[in-house]
Amino acid sequence: MKKMLLLLGVPVSLLALRVQAQTQPAQASTGHWKEHWFEHKEDLQLKFQNEEVKVYFDSGMPNVTWPFDYMSQVWAYTKKTYGNFGKDPQLYCIFHATTYSGGHPSTYFDASHDYHNTIDVGYTAPNAWTTGAGNDLDMCTHEVGHIVEGATHGIHNSPAFHIWGDSKWMEIYIYDVYKGLGRTADATRWYNMMMKGTDNRPRAGTHWFKDWFFPIYDQYGGTQVLQQYFLLQARYFPKNGQQYSRDMNMGEFVHFWSGAAGQDLQPLAAQAFGWNDDLTRELAAARKDFPDLQYKK
Repeated sequence: MKKMLLLLGVPVSLLALRVQAQTQPAQASTGHWKEHWFEHKEDLQLKFQNEEVKVYFDSGMPNVTWPFDYMSQVWAYTKKTYGNFGKDPQLYCIFHATTYSGGHPSTYFDASHDYHNTIDVGYTAPNAWTTGAGNDLDMCTHEVGHIVEGATHGIHNSPAFHIWGDSKWMEIYIYDVYKGLGRTADATRWYNMMMKGTDNRPRAGTHWFKDWFFPIYDQYGGTQVLQQYFLLQARYFPKNGQQYSRDMNMGEFVHFWSGAAGQDLQPLAAQAFGWNDDLTRELAAARKDFPDLQYKK
């Protein structure tokens, strides 16, 4: 199974595609959905639906029910926090066992999954998904976070994806979801794991959660600062129609997060990521190019 944010693994400047009409293939409106993406060829069975989700299992899935309520809660909370994602209110959740492993998302902008907001997750083990705890929850929630970064506020793609890569934004998104859903034990479990994490992006030994996202979240409004970042990005960052027209540089990244926090985060960024003259120039240019982002210096 491909593990990627669909269409986000390349610069957004290469993705100036016109948004196609949001068609609704007949198969996605019935109890079956035939996969036609990557190596996936399974005939999926609709196991549950409500106003928030449609949950599909492949033929190898055990008879579990926890995804029904959990994914409904995650999607409802995500929409409450970041707004709606297209006209269809439902999240399409695909679960695999014994067939494909890993996970990927798709958004309502993407033809690949018939223009549905979708998460597709799987394990190859025959006892997959039986605990409904730990990584079962983390993997599903992670993929929803990619939909947030790739389609919030009616704009396609993620200008910061090449900076935070595939997991760094998810570290704070998942923590906030667990907090927002009152899952205190999961929030604590996740916090403890993330505080130990290190990464080589943008330099070796970077602690994204410990030194960047959690301090911002903890000191500048929690959920509200996450909301504000995506609002400011959608309002001010360059677009071509309904798509972001280019990637952010690190100076712009720090500037937009500073705008969301209402505080100059350059000192925090220097501590978390390192700093140099090039970044000083990028930040100065970002402040000139996006003067409406105001914050305490």
